Amino acid sequence: MSSSDLPAPHAGTAPTLAQVVAALDGLYPPSTAEGWDAVGLVAGDPAVPVRKVLFAVDPVSTVVDQALDWGADLLVTHHPLFLRGVSSVAATTFKGSVVHRLLTGGCALHVAHTNADAAPRGVADALADLVGITDRRPLELSAATGVGAASDNDAGARGIGRVGRLAEPTTLAGFARRVAAALPATAQGIRFSGDPDAVVTTAAVLGGSGDGYFDAVRAADADVYVTSDLRHHPASELRERAEFEARAAEIPGPAGTPFLVDTAHYASEWPWLRYAVEDLAAALGADGLAVEARVSELVTDPWTGQVPSR
Repeated sequence: MSSSDLPAPHAGTAPTLAQVVAALDGLYPPSTAEGWDAVGLVAGDPAVPVRKVLFAVDPVSTVVDQALDWGADLLVTHHPLFLRGVSSVAATTFKGSVVHRLLTGGCALHVAHTNADAAPRGVADALADLVGITDRRPLELSAATGVGAASDNDAGARGIGRVGRLAEPTTLAGFARRVAAALPATAQGIRFSGDPDAVVTTAAVLGGSGDGYFDAVRAADADVYVTSDLRHHPASELRERAEFEARAAEIPGPAGTPFLVDTAHYASEWPWLRYAVEDLAAALGADGLAVEARVSELVTDPWTGQVPSR
């Protein structure tokens, strides 16, 4: 996707950083972030005007280069720069140097992480849209009170992941190919576990690391689960348990759901960035404000190559 595919900037007053942050917090309330997370404004003066905003998955050096070369006033990333507390942001460390380079270049940094995972039109919805999940609901409702819908069947419900019905049944292999075609290309590609010819009609998705939600996927009766960073032991135990229980129940056909589709972490979260650009423009436009916003197309997945096994 090129920047020309994104909505053109419209006429309006340039907002302050504080106004942009307020709009982002309206879309992705910090109270819906997981308790361990670190979201919100990392660096920047709330009083300065913002004319250009770059959205990216990771606050890495190449993304900082891109933001500064473009003249961005704000970089919004999905992943936090500082997930744990630090005692120094000196430029003698690689993370400290990111802060110094951004501020010296007049660019603020804001993070929307698990609060963007949980939001309507957030990370989970963007991934669900791409792989064709309809009639969907959160895989696990947000624990935050007073935010989002009361019912998990409500379109505005906030929560981690999404689960629902596929627009049309397909085989596991066909579904994996659909996921591969929809996501950015990475060295890892797409892996799947299960009978390639098994028919799947329901699916769950969770952008980013998702093997901690296997119980929720099982409880939702999803045929297939799309997520990232699947580890050997949790994945193996899930599939062994599924096949054992299918045999014990004498379920006919291919044994053992949910099947698994494993993607690169970066790839499963990148699709949300386009929604974020569109929704920020709409939120600011409602107040007569406007920014020029872009999605970074830099692939920040840390893996750069693959050698097929023999």
